[in-house]
Amino acid sequence: MTNQLFEAALGIKAPWYVQGVDFDTAKRQLTIAVDFVAGSRFAYPGVAGEHPVHDTQIKRLRHLNFFQHECYLEVRVPRVRLPDGAVRLVEPDWVGQLDGFTLLFEALVLMLAQQMPFAAVARIVNLSWHRVHAICSRYVELALASANLSDVSTVAIDETSYRRGHEYLTLVADMRARRVVFVTPGRDAKTIEGFAACLSQHYGTPEQVTSVSIDMSPAFIKGVGEHLPNARVTFDKFHVVAHASKALDTVRRQQQKADPELKGMRWTLLKDANKLNLSQLTDLEALVRQYATKRTARAWLYREQLREILERKQIHVVSEMLRQWCTNVMRSKVEPMKDVARLIRRHFDGIVAWTQTRQTNGFIEAINGLFQAAKRKARGYTRFTTGNFQGSCRLNV
Repeated sequence: MTNQLFEAALGIKAPWYVQGVDFDTAKRQLTIAVDFVAGSRFAYPGVAGEHPVHDTQIKRLRHLNFFQHECYLEVRVPRVRLPDGAVRLVEPDWVGQLDGFTLLFEALVLMLAQQMPFAAVARIVNLSWHRVHAICSRYVELALASANLSDVSTVAIDETSYRRGHEYLTLVADMRARRVVFVTPGRDAKTIEGFAACLSQHYGTPEQVTSVSIDMSPAFIKGVGEHLPNARVTFDKFHVVAHASKALDTVRRQQQKADPELKGMRWTLLKDANKLNLSQLTDLEALVRQYATKRTARAWLYREQLREILERKQIHVVSEMLRQWCTNVMRSKVEPMKDVARLIRRHFDGIVAWTQTRQTNGFIEAINGLFQAAKRKARGYTRFTTGNFQGSCRLNV
């Protein structure tokens, strides 16, 4: 009766059965002996039919705890003789990917590892950190190996730090499926080459990528040009406006030394006008009325003009207005904003492309935030693959 109860609890089906159960009170461990019916024949993957048993091996597998006690399955695993004379091991379908564990135990480790550092998982399940790492790494490898990237055509690429000392990762997201498809160390042109190779290895081609959203990193621009030949580059408007906001703040800091009225106006100038309170709006309107004499006011107007231009949807209109904006800025005396005009001229086609693609890096930047949260949760990890697992579990790699 006890054996049948454990068979039902474990979900074991013929020809497998529970032969016996033993509880070691000193070690506080439960061991369940599992065997198969004498005379059973077993299928082997890739070979037709069922085959006779040649001999057996005993495998000890860590299973889910029995109440608060560790539980192990001692399984007599058959080796079968195939028609060509070869002898092969046939494992039950509940044996895990790593030697020494059941699938359910590995599933528990994976579930815990998504929520806490590997060291904490190791303490809870009474394993070494390295064994926890090995289980997680194996499943990441399996997930990546089975990935199908044949339909990836629109991607966003961004970088994020993963360790102190300016060590970075490059992340690539499929913007249509809203999922991360590639993560690699570094942030140079070779990372794009790696992504192109990854496409080729997973049922895709570099030529299928037709649209890429990136920041204005020269390395990413170079990599896309060399390795994604059909990709149209988009620099989203938020990055462009962010450069203008930075220039505006630089002008304010330069001018406030001689103009005390500008002190305390940083956030009034940087915030969207519709997010200002009445007092801030009053101060801003008073400043803008002095645009003829105050460079900070002119810088704010230039930033707002740029924002308005990039909201338009007619590409020829945006192109013409953007060129005129650059000309006006270059004729002004607002030096920091001239750097923005030069930046726009250097990346003109990619900025104008935003008008049609409306593709942004907002999704992948949000993913970066999740990755940083995963990194903090995995504090103490020593390898890139550890962080890769922590991120990929959350990012649906």
